[in-house]
Amino acid sequence: MIDNIPIAAPRPTAATGGARYRRRSRLRTTAEAYVLLAPSLAGLLLFLLAPIVGVVVISFFDWNLMGSPHFVGLANYREMMGDSEVWRAVRNTVYYVVLNIPAQTVLALLLALAMNRRLTGAKVFRVLFVLPWMAMPVALGIVWSWAFDPQHGVINQFLSLFGIDGPAWLSSTTWAMPVMASVNIWQYTGYTMLFLLAGLQAIPESLYEAADLDGAGPVQRFFRITLPLLRPSMFFVLVTNTIGSFQMFDTVYVMTQGGPGGSTDTMNYHIYQQAFQLFRSGYASALAMLLFAMILLVTAVQFLYFRKRTVYDFS
Repeated sequence: MIDNIPIAAPRPTAATGGARYRRRSRLRTTAEAYVLLAPSLAGLLLFLLAPIVGVVVISFFDWNLMGSPHFVGLANYREMMGDSEVWRAVRNTVYYVVLNIPAQTVLALLLALAMNRRLTGAKVFRVLFVLPWMAMPVALGIVWSWAFDPQHGVINQFLSLFGIDGPAWLSSTTWAMPVMASVNIWQYTGYTMLFLLAGLQAIPESLYEAADLDGAGPVQRFFRITLPLLRPSMFFVLVTNTIGSFQMFDTVYVMTQGGPGGSTDTMNYHIYQQAFQLFRSGYASALAMLLFAMILLVTAVQFLYFRKRTVYDFS
C-alpha cells in the first residue's frame, strides 16, 4: 500500500525562484541591449560590411557599371601585378605617407607640449589650430592652388622678398608631392594636437614632482615620463593618421589631378580613375583590395610595435 502512495512534486524554493528571476532579467537586459544596438548594427552591415563584400566580389568580374558583369576570376589581380602605373601609385602613396606622418606628428606633439602649459590665451590658440581641420578639403585645395601659383601666388611673392625665385610648385615632379603633404600637415596638425594634448593632461602631475625630487631635468622627464606615458594617444593618432594618409584623394583631385607626369597619382586617385573615368569597376575593386592590404599591413606593424610598449593605467 505504501508503494501506491503518490509522491508530491517538490515545491520551488526561494533559491530556485531567484535563479529563474535572474535568468529572465539577464534575457530581458540582453534583448534590450540588442534593440538599442540594432540601428548601429544595421548601419554597420549596410554601409561597411556589405560594401566590403561587394568590392571583393566585383574584383573577380569585368564590369563597366552599366552592362552585365563578366566573371574573369583572378585576371584583374594578374593585370594589377604587372601594371607599372599601379606600382608608381603605390610608391607615390608611400612617399606621401613618409612625408606627412612624421612631420605632422612631431609638429602636433610640439604644439601639444606648448598648449599644455599655463599660457595666456591658450584656449584661443587651441581653437585657431583646429580651425583648418574644420574647413572643407576641396575649398582648401582651391585656396592652396592659388597660394602656390608660380606667377601670382603668395608663396612665390613672399620668397621674392628675399631674392628667391620660387619654382612652379604644382608643375614640378620634385615639388608637387611635398606640396600635397604640406597642405595635409597644415590642415590636420591641430586636430592631432588635441589628442596628444588630452594624453598629456592625463599624465599624473605627481610623477613629475617625484622626478623633480630625484633631480631629473626637462629632457629626462620628457623621455622617461612624458613620451612613454603618451604612447596610448600616440598609437591612436599614428594609426588613424596613417590610414587617412593612405586614403588621400581630395587634395590631389583638386590641385594636381595626379600630375605632373603621374608624380602625385596616389592609390585612391588611381582607383577613382579606373572606376569612374575608365569605367573598369572590377579592376578598380582589385586595386582597392591592394590598398586595403597595404593599410592592414602597416596597421598590424604599428599594433605589434605598441602592444608591449604601451601603458594604459597611470595609477
